[in-house]
Amino acid sequence: MQLLSTCYLFLGLSESQLDRLAAITTETRIQKGKWLFFEGEEAEELYVLKEGAVELMTKVDDDFELPIAMLRDPGSCFGTSALVAPHVYSLSARCADGGSVVAIRQGDLHKLIQEDRDLGCTVMTNWAEHLLNRLKDNRQQLRIHFKTLFQTMHS
Repeated sequence: MQLLSTCYLFLGLSESQLDRLAAITTETRIQKGKWLFFEGEEAEELYVLKEGAVELMTKVDDDFELPIAMLRDPGSCFGTSALVAPHVYSLSARCADGGSVVAIRQGDLHKLIQEDRDLGCTVMTNWAEHLLNRLKDNRQQLRIHFKTLFQTMHS
């Protein structure tokens, strides 16, 4: 499946590995406003956006969800909490614009990783690199935020 080969998690997988991965996917149409999952729920599936848009949010309190990211690019991956224990979503995901996603059930993915350790190593290495890049970006945003805050306090 061409879509999977564009997802950062699956970069570097062979054609046969991508074929085995595609065999355990399910494509689902999603309607605008539909919630795919909520923060704190069991992470049963990992998702790859095929078309449309998905908004990722974190709960601030009972009445407010803070937007974290808007995914619009085909091949964007979310719900990666399905990769590791305790398998609990760390964000909520809502369809912002109707489209479709490809879902991979956590159990099926883990079975595939057990059967093909090279595939698992590639997926986990790609995920670690992605998380490290996000951490670097967040640190840079914090530096800018605190620099502005300290300048304001000392003006």
